[in-house]
Amino acid sequence: MPTRRDLANAIRALSMDAVQRAHSGHPGAPMGMADIAEVLWNDYLRHNPANPHWWDRDRFVLSNGHGSMLLYSLLHLSGYELGIDDLKAFRQLHSRTPGHPEYGYTAGVETTTGPLGQGLANAVGLALAERTLAAQFNRPGHELVDHWTYCFLGDGCLMEGVSHEACSLAGTWKLGKLIGFYDDNGISIDGKVEGWFTDDTPGRFEAYGWHVVREVDGHDSEAIKRAIDEARAVTDRPSLICCKTVIGFGAPNVCGTHGVHGAPLGDEEIQATREFLKWEHGPFEIPREIYSGWDARARGKQLEAAWHERLAAYRKAHPEMAAEFERRMKGALPERFAQHAEEALAEAVDESAKVATRKASEQALNRLGPYLPELLGGSADLSGSNNTKWEDCAVIGGAKADADGNYLHYGVREFGMSAIANGLALHGGFIPYTGTFLVFSDYARNAIRMAALMGIQQIFVHTHDSIGLGEDGPTHQPVEHLGSLRMIPGLDVWRPCDAIETQAAWQAALERRDGPSLLALSRQGLVAQQRTDEQVALIRRGGYVLAEPKQGEAELILMATGSEVAIMVEAAERLADRGRRVRVVSMPCLEVFQSQPADYREAVLPAGVPVIAMEAAHPMPWQALLGDRGRVIGIDTFGESAPGPALYEHFGINVDAVVKASTTVI
Repeated sequence: MPTRRDLANAIRALSMDAVQRAHSGHPGAPMGMADIAEVLWNDYLRHNPANPHWWDRDRFVLSNGHGSMLLYSLLHLSGYELGIDDLKAFRQLHSRTPGHPEYGYTAGVETTTGPLGQGLANAVGLALAERTLAAQFNRPGHELVDHWTYCFLGDGCLMEGVSHEACSLAGTWKLGKLIGFYDDNGISIDGKVEGWFTDDTPGRFEAYGWHVVREVDGHDSEAIKRAIDEARAVTDRPSLICCKTVIGFGAPNVCGTHGVHGAPLGDEEIQATREFLKWEHGPFEIPREIYSGWDARARGKQLEAAWHERLAAYRKAHPEMAAEFERRMKGALPERFAQHAEEALAEAVDESAKVATRKASEQALNRLGPYLPELLGGSADLSGSNNTKWEDCAVIGGAKADADGNYLHYGVREFGMSAIANGLALHGGFIPYTGTFLVFSDYARNAIRMAALMGIQQIFVHTHDSIGLGEDGPTHQPVEHLGSLRMIPGLDVWRPCDAIETQAAWQAALERRDGPSLLALSRQGLVAQQRTDEQVALIRRGGYVLAEPKQGEAELILMATGSEVAIMVEAAERLADRGRRVRVVSMPCLEVFQSQPADYREAVLPAGVPVIAMEAAHPMPWQALLGDRGRVIGIDTFGESAPGPALYEHFGINVDAVVKASTTVI
């Protein structure tokens, strides 16, 4: 009968063997946290290796994702579809065991981690999703949603500022079913952290409103078990268990040093470790009794079966709510959503007027929100500026009575907000959207990137999209942001030119299930453009012909996004008065347009016809698109503080600039 230490040593052996075979990796954290993981996974974690997507499973997040072999070892040992050959292929091309855990690559990996602190923020989102779903669907005698979120984290996670943003909110929201395990080993890549990290971490989390279990021996299974029991008994606030561990535990000559953090142990040290741990088995060799001690398949099957019995009873008692719960967890839009969306678009066409697209976005939410109970929005202290809080919003707070809502006040926490919302998306049952100014996408950028990397649905509502915001000046005027965001693979960046394009952009973002969308919206009012029904339908293709010359084929194409489309329409009229044949192309989403068939793209931007593109932003993405076939009018300097119209004139984002440029390209 294997002991707990024997079971934990299997993690240590697999981790050091995989890192050694790959010639790279991080053995220190897996070896140091193995005892904590053994207790949590074998005594507490409710999961089913045969069905990693069981809706009411507990969620486990490894925020210190560099220690990925800890998670891969746990998944392999407990019975997930991750064989020993997968562990041998650690960090190799196309393997299911990449260097950091990646969502979608490996069954049982709940989120992609690696950028430190973000996994912790994702865990806050996962726990928030559980609490909100429970408030929305649980009924007396029917606890349909009832699971925990557990998160492993290290010193590096807590040094990152996103940990403050997310954990402060977790305390405010009183997420009592979130438990973090702090791997307090005092070591990071550069050595002992006492030279750069001397925070009173327990005091810090107590100040956030967390329950803290201090000074737990991370290598004493009984102490770990007592700490988890204590944390689970406190359900009115999140808990942090501070575990004192030795990094690289078991490696006798390098444990407790930064040398074991991120490098293979080497053959001699691995042999010494086997002797120290009394592990008498070869590389990647796990005895049958160890596998038996870890196997969670039978228990997981029973746990899920018991939950399905609860679901069946819930269906009987509350059939309509059960159907709604299943729809939302499957990620399906309501049955008649497409019809509602088309009606909303027609309404936007009928009501079109000069309006800021941030206001048009609020109007779109008011039209679509009542049909989407899964919408869970919020803003980083800019609700009134982002117009993200629509008419039927109910704010989620820390009190139990406030848990059943659909809107979050994140405070001034752009990064934390975006990473938490990624956790909401990963959990299932929600379509999260988040609001801030476009210029502050810099603060949120890595979470935006992670949403794109994971291919999850989040809608980023980023307003005040250009110099048009005016007097706040260059600190608040985005210049390089649109271009840099368009460079993120898998992110659709929409910059609509009026209320109709805004409505269409929202519909596209809501219907897109395989990745995030970003809506870049104006502060200033934008003129409503005239379109045929056919043109309205083409907005969803990312780019389309908005206006054609009255006679003959176009000899010049004017192309723009957002607020600059109106300038191009006016410029086309002036050039027409001079006898020029001009086409105007609106390009609300370059990424979607570039994904269209070649014949459609050619029909919109035919080869051989020169193009002038305009955007009140850095010209680089348009230069890359056009090459030598045209001119780009943009801004490659920072802005100024002045009223918006004055800035457009100052920077030459105007009709005169287009007319002048036309003389050089025709």
